[in-house]
Amino acid sequence: MKTFREPKKLQTYCRRQKLAGKKIALVPTMGYLHEGHLSLIETAKRKGADEIVVSVFVNPVQFGPNEDYDKYPRDEKADLAKCRAAGATAVFFPTPANMYLDRHSVYVNEEDLSRGLCGARRPGHFRGVCTVVAKLFNLAHPDFAVFGQKDYQQAQIIRRMVRDLNFDLDVVVAPIVREPSGLARSSRNTYLSAKEKEMALAISRSLKAPKSVKGIEKELSAAGLKVDYVECVDAETLEPRRKIGPGTCVLVAAYCGKTRLIDNRVF
Repeated sequence: MKTFREPKKLQTYCRRQKLAGKKIALVPTMGYLHEGHLSLIETAKRKGADEIVVSVFVNPVQFGPNEDYDKYPRDEKADLAKCRAAGATAVFFPTPANMYLDRHSVYVNEEDLSRGLCGARRPGHFRGVCTVVAKLFNLAHPDFAVFGQKDYQQAQIIRRMVRDLNFDLDVVVAPIVREPSGLARSSRNTYLSAKEKEMALAISRSLKAPKSVKGIEKELSAAGLKVDYVECVDAETLEPRRKIGPGTCVLVAAYCGKTRLIDNRVF
């Protein structure tokens, strides 16, 4: 497994692999890897990638001024070991300084799917996501990139960006990986106390057989969670839908203590 820190060196390596006929998969992450991330690597292997490039980068541009950029969990040594064990062939560990050069002034902004849900509550977040993912696409030259369903809105936005900007690659969305309790795997789960983890189970429990958005909100509030949003949307367009049913996705964002958690279910 090769390790890269400089964007140009990764780009040169991937270009050579591409010219040699290798099939490249990109797995973008913010590190502190868990079973959910490792399932993305496994998905890349199942889809026949010769090269699996995992990027590990806590992207400052997608964090708001009062969010958890500085305290977001990081463990480079453990991430490297997990990538190696999972079968990654290359890991990219850039720094903010070499991803965003002095006086960086070009960004990618999606203006439809990002209007609601997390986009409405985290201004600028998806501009940061789209910008860094576009840069990673240009560096890794992937045939396909693997994202997780837990970040459902993000995955739909990346699909739209690939379509609208004519990126020559496929977007693969892998299923949500959950802890044995049912809680969706997330690096931010490390913020939770044992009691908060119990409280957080109301999120996945409420999505198992939801009858209505208000019913989910009531269940989350009864468990002591602060609801950010519960919304039923069209699974493709993310436009609001009145009833939960086939072709819809129900998305939840809620605070458990100070930790914001997200989850969803596609019908």
